[in-house]
Amino acid sequence: MGLLDGKVCLVTGASRGIGAATVERFAQEGAIVYANARTPGDFDDLCAELSEKYNTTVKAVYFDVRDEAEAKKAVLRIRKETGRLDVLVNNAGIMKDALVGMISRDLMMEIYDTNVFGVMNMIQLASKVMMFQKRGSIINLSSIVGLEGNPGQLVYSATKGAVAAMTKTAAKELASQGIRVNAVAPGMIDTDMFRSIGEEKMKEHMANIRMGRLGTPEEVADVILFLASDLSRYTTGEIIGVNGSAMI
Repeated sequence: MGLLDGKVCLVTGASRGIGAATVERFAQEGAIVYANARTPGDFDDLCAELSEKYNTTVKAVYFDVRDEAEAKKAVLRIRKETGRLDVLVNNAGIMKDALVGMISRDLMMEIYDTNVFGVMNMIQLASKVMMFQKRGSIINLSSIVGLEGNPGQLVYSATKGAVAAMTKTAAKELASQGIRVNAVAPGMIDTDMFRSIGEEKMKEHMANIRMGRLGTPEEVADVILFLASDLSRYTTGEIIGVNGSAMI
């Protein structure tokens, strides 16, 4: 028996990094996983491999979380095919940095559109399905910078702070429906997104991690698994840091 045997899960932004690690971890624990990406054909082969490897069903589902109509179509498809949705992981997100005074409105809207409005959209769509079941788990991806701030990341940190705030509000609103809402706030994790900051900045950040190394996507996925499973059945409205005791 796996921790997620028979549970139907949707993971957004699943083609790489934390999202990809979460899809594999869920499949390993017996879940039926719908793995989302924006670009059609991105990882059909990987989904087929995971399905065979773990003797479960992993399906690619292509849509942009910013597109309400397409996201709704995807959620309705999942409900039609399986009759339920037990877990939503809001992992899709983008990171672009700019110093105060150099931030354009276009940059603000681009990052907010995915990191905040996209997450809100997915919470609403998933919770409508989960209400019929009177149970479900929604896990949002915040960030250490959303809680602590970081120079050069005014917009990104604001969006991730918004994710933390909406997590707490949605948890209060949906608890009576049997729906739990929590967030994970990763620190410096070894992903393509983090490595995009450059080697020099990476070394600076690593010097501030008390455990002396970057975290791995798999280590974040393990915490997401806990929140998705019944092991966390009395946990809601929490923001769990996964940061190796980092200081920023």
